Amino acid sequence: MEKSTRSQNSASSFEGLPPPDLHLQSKLRTLGALDSARAISTALALLIGLTVLGLAGQTLRVYNETHVADEATLLPLWPAEFNVRPTVSLVVGSAVVVVVNLFGVLCSYVRALRTRATLHTPTTFTTPLLGLTASLIAIIFYYTANASDVSDTFVSWTCRWRAVPMTQAPYWDTLCEQSQAGLYLAVVLVPVEVAGVVLAGAQWRVERYVDGYLGARKTPVLG
Repeated sequence: MEKSTRSQNSASSFEGLPPPDLHLQSKLRTLGALDSARAISTALALLIGLTVLGLAGQTLRVYNETHVADEATLLPLWPAEFNVRPTVSLVVGSAVVVVVNLFGVLCSYVRALRTRATLHTPTTFTTPLLGLTASLIAIIFYYTANASDVSDTFVSWTCRWRAVPMTQAPYWDTLCEQSQAGLYLAVVLVPVEVAGVVLAGAQWRVERYVDGYLGARKTPVLG
């Protein structure tokens, strides 16, 4: 008898609880999925930016170590009119991408930063937006400078001599592949950052909806 009474009291206590809000739960699941996808896109942009920075920086390092000064008597390996600005633009652009996306990854995965709404929410927008801007500027500058017929660039010079075997640096075939890979990855970085901006916008809209929905539930209805 006592057990039956206890069961009835337990059942009545559950009956007093409000029913689960399936609509709110659905929105929260959507919000979690968007946040995860945005964090993944930020991490992917960081990895691509690091790769571009490494490839472009490596080609510049080889050039600095192997090009001969004008007054030297040795046969130069690089032309006198050589344009390094396209590769420098990739280095600068990818460096900006790495910095902003690294901060975005920290804000997404470090709890102390993630729980600070005043820091986390703006970062979801500024990170992919700054990364996209840096990528576009670097690519536009690269193609503009690379289209010039006045002077050679890393791609035009190294790929022209890629069939020539080298016993020591600079290895033209390797430098040609590195230069092309860095450029292609910089181009791939653009849609990745665009996806980050779109996901951040969608996440912001759902967050605003959830906040408004929760506020409406807490507001008493006036008779």
